[in-house]
Amino acid sequence: MPSYPMLLIAVFLLLISQNSICQKIPISGMRCYQQNYTSAGLTELFDGNKDSKAFTGWSKIISNYDAYYSLLPNENMTIDSVRFYDKEGVFTNTPLKLYAINSNWERKLIATFKGETYNAWVGPYPTRPNVIALDTPIADVKYLVLTIFNNDFPGEIELYGCYTAGTQPTNTSKTYAPLKNMFGVNGFEWDIVDAVSPGKVNAKKFDALKAFNGFRHYIDWEKLEEVEGRYMFSPVARGGWHYDTIYKRFKEEGTDVLACIKTLPPWMIATWPSNQQSWDNNPVRYGKNYSDPLSYIEMAKVAFQYAARYGNNPDLDTALVSVYSVPKWPADPVNVRKTGMNLVKYIECDNERDKWWKGRNGYLTGREYAANLSAFYDGHKNTMGPGAGVKNADSNLQVVMTGTASVNTDYIKGMIDWCKEFRGYKSDGTIDLCWDIINFNFYCNDQGTSQSGSSTRGAAPEVSNITQVVQNFLQVSHQYANDIPVWITESGYDVNQGSPLKAIPIGNKTALQTQADWILRSSLVYSREGLKKAFFYQVYDANANAGYKFSSSGLINKDTTRKPAADFLFQTNKLFGDYTFSQTINNSPIADMYTRQNDTMYAVWMPTENDSTANYTLSLPNAQSVMIYTPVAGQSEMSVQQLPVLNGEITIMATETPIFIVPSLQMLNL
Repeated sequence: MPSYPMLLIAVFLLLISQNSICQKIPISGMRCYQQNYTSAGLTELFDGNKDSKAFTGWSKIISNYDAYYSLLPNENMTIDSVRFYDKEGVFTNTPLKLYAINSNWERKLIATFKGETYNAWVGPYPTRPNVIALDTPIADVKYLVLTIFNNDFPGEIELYGCYTAGTQPTNTSKTYAPLKNMFGVNGFEWDIVDAVSPGKVNAKKFDALKAFNGFRHYIDWEKLEEVEGRYMFSPVARGGWHYDTIYKRFKEEGTDVLACIKTLPPWMIATWPSNQQSWDNNPVRYGKNYSDPLSYIEMAKVAFQYAARYGNNPDLDTALVSVYSVPKWPADPVNVRKTGMNLVKYIECDNERDKWWKGRNGYLTGREYAANLSAFYDGHKNTMGPGAGVKNADSNLQVVMTGTASVNTDYIKGMIDWCKEFRGYKSDGTIDLCWDIINFNFYCNDQGTSQSGSSTRGAAPEVSNITQVVQNFLQVSHQYANDIPVWITESGYDVNQGSPLKAIPIGNKTALQTQADWILRSSLVYSREGLKKAFFYQVYDANANAGYKFSSSGLINKDTTRKPAADFLFQTNKLFGDYTFSQTINNSPIADMYTRQNDTMYAVWMPTENDSTANYTLSLPNAQSVMIYTPVAGQSEMSVQQLPVLNGEITIMATETPIFIVPSLQMLNL
């Protein structure tokens, strides 16, 4: 007598139309992305092993959430039947549901799983568990969506029907930015001016910032709009800082500013219940729908005013521009309405909007954050009226998405698909995204977890997973976002040995010296991997004596002198900032070639963190000599040594501190 599973399969074969191609539809769990903070994916649901059950982590931010499976271009499926392997657990009140989304973004329920049977295959309808054929086949499938409750999963999900494989994405082709783009820093207005003279740049503080080639300016929203509708910039509403003065000085120096508007102003915080008030909450009035762009109109308005002033659109209708010109106290300078000052090129919509550690009040899913960004970007395609959105003030000002704390690209995939659904496509066929630059934050550590998990110390960039992380973001940009630039806006190391992100003493080097090595090597890794900009955290220590994350990661001393890491960046930028990565010619030691017009430079170092050294022979058949530059802590110049090239080769000692080799056609000067 045939077994029970065999009878099910026989029934399935009889129920499928004779005209359809009977096959199991291949589903790659790696292509599923979840709209929640999770620690693992859904590969076990589709891996062919009914006894391996998916588990995506405890303490999720959202208990009931969606996971999406996007079909590839030209990929087609008509689903005739669905079956689940019911391994263990009963989910009667929290069923897993499978939906299909068609080309019109209509969502249709396909199947429901309640876990009411044990160790058996069941079909899509809980009241008819032995029937696996759908009542009506599902065609025109563009997405599959699972609605999930916590970790209530079957052991396996299988789909059957007609299937055509799609066009596989091509691998990204890297392009490279000048090395100087990898030398940015995070900071605040008080890193440039003094509280006693908020309208005047402190020369010593600004000289210290010359180690960096970009400044990510953390702006608390309340500085611009302490009282709703009263916009202030120079001086700002809280603290009296003069942003005009600061940005003019940066422009004179040739330093790009990334303005990161973050945190809630007091009038918005006040709309939240007293026991839920936090400046780090999601940027809406309490009770607003996170999925509706209109919920973020207040942020869209302040972004418009900022972009109108500091962007480059001098022809903007001044009637749309507002400043609060009443002095806060007698003799206080007043704000003057200005437009098109052309001082800021980049603006970022909040920082780490995926703050899972803040709970639901501080966490937006990727799709919710896209709604936030759509308002911030252009007033959700100009539907919010005049005076809302960056692009409506200056269409050329570049909008940078939030630096995500998690480096799981599920977040950005959700953002992209939200734009497909609610913003559509441009005339050239590309998705109408509401940001110009992809952005993430990452701190290399011994667990590869950035800001989460149980790391015990920082890790050198080459032994961490940063290369894979960068590649993942570049691939998402290439596959879905027309290869828009990818940045990292926070990375770095503490030096306090109590921190789980600390640089460690290695050999005869102190933690400060290791921090210098790892910071410079991070810049070189970011350059070779194809990032377009990088910013380190941060200018000054928050509290050098504290063992908390990020407290001792400053790159400038209190007396405004540079720490070794800033020395290394300053020296490298001065000599080689205009060089661009060309190719890697050796992996251990690393030997990377950089070019600048007709000039060539080689960066050589050991990709280790154990005081390793190695002899490396560089082939230079056309050179007569080389200049070897070595970064030096406490100095403004690298040490330099000139050596002859013998028989077209030069052998040098590679260490964990990068050195830079410049070949010359000239003979050695004796």
